[in-house]
Amino acid sequence: MTVADALGLIGVGVLAGVVSTVVSLASIISYPALLAFGLPPLSANVTNTVALVFTGLGAAAGSRPELAGQGGRVRRLGGMAALGGVVGAALLLVTPSRTFEEVAPWLIGVASLLLLRPPKLQGLTRSLGEGSGWALRAGVFAVAIYVGYFGAAGGILMFAVLSSAHGDSPARLNAVKNVLSALANAVAAIGFALFGPVRWTVALPLAAGFLVGGWIGPAIARRVPGQSLRVVAAVSGLLVAVKLGVDVYLRA
Repeated sequence: MTVADALGLIGVGVLAGVVSTVVSLASIISYPALLAFGLPPLSANVTNTVALVFTGLGAAAGSRPELAGQGGRVRRLGGMAALGGVVGAALLLVTPSRTFEEVAPWLIGVASLLLLRPPKLQGLTRSLGEGSGWALRAGVFAVAIYVGYFGAAGGILMFAVLSSAHGDSPARLNAVKNVLSALANAVAAIGFALFGPVRWTVALPLAAGFLVGGWIGPAIARRVPGQSLRVVAAVSGLLVAVKLGVDVYLRA
């Protein structure tokens, strides 16, 4: 690991951390970057997840105004987010690495399409109820499984579940989304740190960049219209998905 490599990873982390907190698609930047640094797909994914924990820490620090008064909501849903992260990480570790390699392009492609057209779940509002209904908890748990397994656009799904059950402002729901996604990532990262092929020399500089990007991301989200960034991120994600799909399915 050279100084130039470390600085490059920090820069990737800053950009991906901002994208994570603003449009919830950090992995379309950080995951291909780790592949470009020579990591195998499974190692790139678990290393990315470990580093992503620091985006959540930065986002929580940068979202303190929006999180004010939401401690009860975070506590009610945080347990389900953590449990889902455990399940997702276990699924990744017990399935063959080739399986993840084959499914990753599809996950990134679908995530990018979700970014262009976020899911509308308002029709479920009555069944979910305000705050802590069982269906809301089940929705958070299901999304957290995906976050623990891979997580690209997991924040979009988490935001959709939260917004279907709460009439709060988007900024406040986005702050809760960041915390719940961070919890799912954190417990998955613990499992990966213990049992997964984490490349620590890569994870540490990437994590430093994620921390900075996650911290400044909420401030950018308050001021910058998200539509343009959403389109750019989605198109980039689709291109990444096509490239990875060609590499996986058409290679010799």
